[in-house]
Amino acid sequence: MPSTTIKRAVAQDADRLTRLIQNSAAYRGPYASIISGYRVTTEYIIRHRVFVAVDETERLQGFYALTLKPPELDLAFVADDVQGNGVGRLLIEHMITQARAAGLTEVRVVSHPPAEEFYRRLGAERVGTVAPSPPKVDWERPDLRFTTA
Repeated sequence: MPSTTIKRAVAQDADRLTRLIQNSAAYRGPYASIISGYRVTTEYIIRHRVFVAVDETERLQGFYALTLKPPELDLAFVADDVQGNGVGRLLIEHMITQARAAGLTEVRVVSHPPAEEFYRRLGAERVGTVAPSPPKVDWERPDLRFTTA
């Protein structure tokens, strides 16, 4: 596996983050509606703690976005072709370190249902479910918490 570096996203990353989301196989079929038309904007990157994982050629491998108020993992995506290589784990471990440094004691994750087990393997605890919110989300989503303290 190529080496991976995690660094703060910059405004110019907005289009490639959007492409990564739109190309995600995890959101095809019944889950496609939640990302339909979704865009990561430069304003979003400036306003939140968005970090990218890149290889030595600066190829985007994944990213996450942490919001502080409320403390939540708002977005987390790993490129389909590098899933299973530890990039997601690196991103989540980095997110927890960032949350801790910001003084947060926990971070909420409203999970994509197929990703729940991934988050739980990394230490998140399921605390409930989030009800559907049609028309974009017609399914319950796991409500998880990472403890950062």
